[in-house]
Amino acid sequence: MYLDAIIVVALIIVAFCWFRRFSKFVYAFAIIDIFLRLLNYIANNIGIKGFAKWVNGIFPNSIPAIINNYTNGIVCTVLEWIYIGLMVFFLFYVIRAFIRKR
Repeated sequence: MYLDAIIVVALIIVAFCWFRRFSKFVYAFAIIDIFLRLLNYIANNIGIKGFAKWVNGIFPNSIPAIINNYTNGIVCTVLEWIYIGLMVFFLFYVIRAFIRKR
């Protein structure tokens, strides 16, 4: 029942412990979210119903989907703004890396 939340929380904890720097944690957090979104898109658009059912049963759609599924009210709002903040940091790091590479 809580398998999707357990998977994402475990991945985030591993990323936080593995990567000591905040920027690397932000990259890992964004990679997890992008992976979940891509997996969901592929599963729903590939045309194999068994695969789509398996993916949708095991993996969550995204990190905001987990937040909305398990929280409500002010806690949900705060966690969503933390998510937005991490994505803003990710965008900042990506743009900074792009400008430095030029």
